[in-house]
Amino acid sequence: MSPIAPALAQLAAEVARLTAALGREVDVSALRITDRAGVLPLAEPGRVSPNGATRLIEAADGWIAVNLAREEDRELIPAWLGIDAGAEPWPAIAEGARARPSRGLIADAALLGLPVSGVGEMVSDDLQAPRLRLGAPARRSAPAKVIDLSALWAGPMCGAVLAAAGCAVSKVESTRRADPTRQSTPEFFRRLNGAKADLAFDFSTPDGRRRLRAEILAADVVITGARPRGLASLGLSIEELMAERAGLVWVAVTGYGWTGPDAGRVAFGDDAAAAGGLVGWEAGAPRFLGDALADPVTGLAAAVGALQALQQGGGMLVDAALARSAAAAAALCGFRAAA
Repeated sequence: MSPIAPALAQLAAEVARLTAALGREVDVSALRITDRAGVLPLAEPGRVSPNGATRLIEAADGWIAVNLAREEDRELIPAWLGIDAGAEPWPAIAEGARARPSRGLIADAALLGLPVSGVGEMVSDDLQAPRLRLGAPARRSAPAKVIDLSALWAGPMCGAVLAAAGCAVSKVESTRRADPTRQSTPEFFRRLNGAKADLAFDFSTPDGRRRLRAEILAADVVITGARPRGLASLGLSIEELMAERAGLVWVAVTGYGWTGPDAGRVAFGDDAAAAGGLVGWEAGAPRFLGDALADPVTGLAAAVGALQALQQGGGMLVDAALARSAAAAAALCGFRAAA
């Protein structure tokens, strides 16, 4: 059984309740989107995440999680620690982190866009993603039109739930940067995105950005996985779009939330799980409990938030944060405190 089964069950029950009110009750378990077992080679969890990309590293005053899933992350190690990491960076990272306080390591990594978290730094008791009123509500005819601009797991999972509920969902990708899971885990990509229409154009061109804006303004729900500055780089403002499109629901899936001092930090499923304290403890050292556990919790929380916002007429931002969702799951499932 998944270590986060109680959290997933609670959110899945809320999905079923909300979608039943729309006339098409969604059984989350039937979608097979809450874990990647069988579609990705996974090792047993320990100090290394099951997918091998993230490790728990001891700093001078505690533990941090370092995620090197992207090639560009490895290239940032010299700037982060002031060392030559070499072809195999983990021994150098362990040595470089051991004498430094975790707060400084995390702050320096954040400036570089490197996904590094402090184990247990985030605390939350609420599985619900906050809904912020940013625009006017409006009555919409069913089915809702959804634009899914997200990638990887949590955001597309939200879109998969909405598609199963009868919404008309389109997956929109840049021709310059497709969702990596298309190639890395094609079967899982199909589970998450197979019920969606496909749209692709170049977000870097003026014409592509005009088209992107038009797609958003024709939608009832927009799902994104970009941080605030990433959205701004596309010339988009949630507040301006909501002022123009009454009733719009914007689901923002980020590492640490849309607002506040940590809004610019990068996070993925494993380092965000560690940030939320979603780890086990053995002899005073943390270990991972499963594969990218922050993702499925956040994906379902985002879907619940989107359904609730639609029910209330929209005009809302659903602030679905990986680390916050992980912290709430850790509290519910009893994994928060260190041994």
